[in-house]
Amino acid sequence: MTTGTHRLKGIVIRASAGNYTVFHEGHEVLCTLRGNLKKELVMTESASRAPRVIQAKRKRLTNPVAVGDTVWFHYTTSHQGVITEVEPRRSAVVRFIPRTKEVQVIVANIDLLLIVFSVLEPRLDPWQLDRFLVAAYANGLNPVIVANKCDLPIEPQTEHHLQVYARCGYEVCRVSATRGDGIDSLRERLRGQIAAVCGPSGVGKSSILNALQPGLGLKVGQVGETTHKGRHTTTLAQLFQLGEDSWIADTPGMRNFELWAVDAETIWQAFPEIRPYLGECYFPDCQHDTEPDCAVKEAVEQGKVDRRRYESALLLAKEAQERQQTLGER
Repeated sequence: MTTGTHRLKGIVIRASAGNYTVFHEGHEVLCTLRGNLKKELVMTESASRAPRVIQAKRKRLTNPVAVGDTVWFHYTTSHQGVITEVEPRRSAVVRFIPRTKEVQVIVANIDLLLIVFSVLEPRLDPWQLDRFLVAAYANGLNPVIVANKCDLPIEPQTEHHLQVYARCGYEVCRVSATRGDGIDSLRERLRGQIAAVCGPSGVGKSSILNALQPGLGLKVGQVGETTHKGRHTTTLAQLFQLGEDSWIADTPGMRNFELWAVDAETIWQAFPEIRPYLGECYFPDCQHDTEPDCAVKEAVEQGKVDRRRYESALLLAKEAQERQQTLGER
């Protein structure tokens, strides 16, 4: 490949420490980022003068380019290049970092979000699963709950949680990466999609990818015997091609998932079983907490809405209000 300034279009399949691997026409090109893409440029808006930069601010994003981004680049050597432009994202899974108050884009431009939890070792955490489901809704993504390790005994409480999610209208796929149960059906579900795999560590995300695409050889971790929490094996997001028309991203294991830029109203809307009762309360600004004549709480008492799911929505809504107050004070 000859070098030059001729721009080419590709997709970022790996990102680490300021280096980006771009896939273009069957080739992988190691790229760096042009300096001004690391900053937010404020341009002049005069119709009579050519646009020029009048202010440059450092972005609050920790990664201005993420896995899944469609980018324009040009070669600087036969195997290396520089990214000069990032196309607008149609979707993104993001994480808010409370300590630095920055935002990390985990993966961009995906159609389907596979939220992987295990039925045992570590057991399913429905409170954490709700965070992923809210994030999917807020970002316009179609979520699929993937319950892995179904070759192990399923505890009654875990089975109850899975049935509640199914009744709420969520797509629930039960698989066993080690035994192969449900893998063919999941592979067919991914056909023609750009998907991301997310979930806490130790639930078998890499094992599922290895089962979906034999030959990947992704490192598989173990679960701590004392904490029953997974050990991180994927340290950076990666995008893999499944067949000719499918892509799937493996994301770093996340035990905590902070919802960034998601307000309380959106969180309530993100719970499909609660959505029909919103707007039916006596008070127009009802917070569905201590107010009387609350249609949401009445639905909970009548058994139309699962109580734990309601408590989860209430907790997330309160967190969103506190987060907005904190950001407003900056």
